[in-house]
Amino acid sequence: MRRVHVAMLVGLGVLGLVALDQAQSDPLNPYNAPPMLALGSGLAATGGHCAAPPPPAK
Repeated sequence: MRRVHVAMLVGLGVLGLVALDQAQSDPLNPYNAPPMLALGSGLAATGGHCAAPPPPAK
């Protein structure tokens, strides 16, 4: 196989995964989404960050 063939297979695989994700996912509701920038809004941060330090041990 040449690089062109491998690149085409990888591209088709990625497109297939995107199509599968679009077919299986519910549409996004922009009115229910959290704000992109919530500076000073009083909303608590949710989710995790892999670079955040672990909580102190007790």
